[in-house]
Amino acid sequence: MRRVLIATALVSAGAIGYELLLMRTLSIVQWHHFAYMIISLALLGYGASGTFIALSRSWLAQRFEQAFSASALLFSVAMLVSFVFAQRVPFNALEVIWDWRQLVYLGFVYLIFFVPFFFAACCIGLALTFRRSAVAQIYFSDLLGAGLGAVLIIILLFVLLPQHALLLLMTLPLLASILVALRPVLRLRLVVMQLVWSAAIVLGFTQNWPDLRISEYISEYKGLSQALEVVDSRVLSEASSPLGLITVIDSPAVPIRHAPGLSFNTRHIPPPQLGVFTDADAMSVITRFDGDFDAVAYLGDVTAALPYALLEQPRVLVLGAGGGSDVLLALYHGASRVDAVELNPQMTALIEDEYAEFAGRLYDDPRVLVHTDEARGFVAKSDTRYDLVHLGLLDSFAASGAGVQALNESYIYTVEALTDYLEHTAPGGILAITRWLKLPPRDSLKLAAIATEALTRQGVDDPGRRLVLIRSWDTSTLLVKNGDFSDTEIDSIREFAQARSFDTAYFPGIHRTDTNRFNRLREPYFHDGIVALIGDDADDFIDRYKFRIEPATDDRPYFFHFFKWATLPEVLALRKAGGAGLIEWGYLILAATLLQALVAGLLLIVLPLLRAARDWPAGTASRAGSYFLLLGLAFLFVEIAFIQKFILFLSHPLYSVAVVLSGFLIFAGAGSAWSARLARRYADGSHVPVAIAVGGIVVLALAYVFLLTTVFEFFIGAGDVTKIVLSVALIAPLAFCMGMPFPLGLRRLAATAPGFIPWAWGANGFASVVSAVLASLLAIQFGFTFVILLALVLYSIAALVFAAGDGHTQAGRS
Repeated sequence: MRRVLIATALVSAGAIGYELLLMRTLSIVQWHHFAYMIISLALLGYGASGTFIALSRSWLAQRFEQAFSASALLFSVAMLVSFVFAQRVPFNALEVIWDWRQLVYLGFVYLIFFVPFFFAACCIGLALTFRRSAVAQIYFSDLLGAGLGAVLIIILLFVLLPQHALLLLMTLPLLASILVALRPVLRLRLVVMQLVWSAAIVLGFTQNWPDLRISEYISEYKGLSQALEVVDSRVLSEASSPLGLITVIDSPAVPIRHAPGLSFNTRHIPPPQLGVFTDADAMSVITRFDGDFDAVAYLGDVTAALPYALLEQPRVLVLGAGGGSDVLLALYHGASRVDAVELNPQMTALIEDEYAEFAGRLYDDPRVLVHTDEARGFVAKSDTRYDLVHLGLLDSFAASGAGVQALNESYIYTVEALTDYLEHTAPGGILAITRWLKLPPRDSLKLAAIATEALTRQGVDDPGRRLVLIRSWDTSTLLVKNGDFSDTEIDSIREFAQARSFDTAYFPGIHRTDTNRFNRLREPYFHDGIVALIGDDADDFIDRYKFRIEPATDDRPYFFHFFKWATLPEVLALRKAGGAGLIEWGYLILAATLLQALVAGLLLIVLPLLRAARDWPAGTASRAGSYFLLLGLAFLFVEIAFIQKFILFLSHPLYSVAVVLSGFLIFAGAGSAWSARLARRYADGSHVPVAIAVGGIVVLALAYVFLLTTVFEFFIGAGDVTKIVLSVALIAPLAFCMGMPFPLGLRRLAATAPGFIPWAWGANGFASVVSAVLASLLAIQFGFTFVILLALVLYSIAALVFAAGDGHTQAGRS
């Protein structure tokens, strides 16, 4: 039995590691980590395995070791095969709007990645079904292994490229297969296959095989793909970590000259630059600099230079330093001090070490202090007040314009974030945010709405006295001042814009005739929008506007989500006339994934189960089926909501997925193991253990709803290790309670209806498949708090269903 427990843990570690690896890979190849889809298809594998076991139960009962060992070996093989084949499916997310085949390709990707998880889940399901006397211990091994696997893949991604980390992950299920195969009853053919596959993996390590170049499959619409189309462009270096794949390129024949928001009136040409791409997009640049500021005079002719026309020798905070362009901007304008904050240490190392000479040793300037930190965390722990807090362009124009970030949580553009930034500006200081320009207006108006709300929360009676917006042909820059703009400052703003042919969209006292002069639109949309947002009918304007521009908050941090269902018919009607770019493909893919999860779950889990033998007491299907279905929905609702919410605290989606999943799985496993003791205490099979567990879940989750924000605010500036430990400590008690209802339900089935166990596994899996996607959809629409509260309602209903079953069981006994 010990070998089965260890093998179960190894398989689970491989499965969760593979999940996270796929998220990292999809972030590179596409624009989003698709965490909801990966979790959903993984759970589809687990649900389908229950169906398979139910249909083949009598045959598998006599061949447990062989079936477990073969499934583990096939899992190892399928990890590589699926990784290779999925990258050859011509799925391109940006084409979803006009090419219906992309939805078919998305389905192919979904099903291809489902295969390895099916084999992994077969191992777990076999152990739970045919070693049911040790259900709690097996469930604990399953969850413990998964938690450790999440930690392992994060460590691997710091030292290996994703395709090479795959090789190490493949060894885990292979070891599990060999471990269970240490029995003479197994056939020689299986042992030979294990030896052959072991040799192949060893060969892969020694010969750098397989050479899976992820870059070959990156979307052609990503910035890196387009940049490499330029004559003589080449990749200079590449570095990978969980925070991103960083690629540095240059183009000697056609030098990169990247200057967003540059005036058409400028007389200055940017010097040659190196392009720095994160996950093949979101280009930053390292500008060639030799200490001569006259050579970078173009920095005076960009929209982001506006605040420097109002400040003298400012103390500047740059959030998201990237390749150092915004730091150079601050130094060019005479900043007395620049605090440059950058999350990825590999990005900082490019300017400090590898390309230090090219960048003119920018970070060696005594005025510059570089901080490797997350923006919100740094601001929270800083006691410095700045004359200027600068938030530059952190994404690509293509990504911004196509709505590809609609599903990305962004905690740097929320009401709470802007409130924090403003609290760290000195009296008279300025918060400056530059964004790509979209038409019809979206980002700029949403930022204005967020800034207005942040100022209102600070007790500002007339937010319009503190806002300024200018625009070029491709960027807009919003200024939010800690104090009212003076007449002298307004004159300087008008002079700055006039000299560079920038349009003033809004400043205090502006007239409509002051707008829309240079980069002319049919109507002064930006001006009219901001005037409406600071007026008395702002809520009505937001409701009527074609795009979703209500302020993003930490509970619903989807700044890039502008989609409204009400406008979908109108936009679709304009699709062939250029309206496709108005539809956010990310949100539509989420909806499409929910539909395909429902269909796949029905076809691979529910319908096949209808053919299985039904040897259980009357009423079991309705009660137990509902119970496990509700648990599947509720568990994933809480887990997904916490993953998304902890992104703010842990700084990055992959860190959040790894830490939250590890915490939930390890401590849910501990709760599962302890549930056996609780069940023995109530040996009559009553519903009390489930009631205790659900009661704990409800109390703890409600406490987190009210207290978690305060805890985050207090500790967000702490170090990474402290935050990880605290996150696990916060998750532990809730996860411990959440780990009990499932094995308690299985324990009852083992005693009263063992034939229903695979069905329970399948019902739980089907619900989990759907809930992983549905939770993301609900979070975007209603916020994380709503998703958690809904989960508590589902848990409570499940407890009532279990109690009703308890009464039925007692009646049956009498």
